[in-house]
Amino acid sequence: MKLWKISQKVNNDYDTYDSAIVAAETKNDAKTIRPDGMVCDDSVSEIFDSWCSIQDVKVKYLGNAAKNIKRGVVLSSYNAG
Repeated sequence: MKLWKISQKVNNDYDTYDSAIVAAETKNDAKTIRPDGMVCDDSVSEIFDSWCSIQDVKVKYLGNAAKNIKRGVVLSSYNAG
């Protein structure tokens, strides 16, 4: 499992996520994990209330996760309003 920083800049109002650290095997898999823990389907293209569509997600590789880390959100950044 690898650690990835996911971020977005298209949906940046109050009560939205701007980024998260997620554990996933691949960059494409990381894009499908929302910071709220939900999983996006590749066919979803609409903007969610608190996140964005898959094509707007930026992904940066951070390194390998510890062996006991499972796929999903490790840490998220939420802009409460």
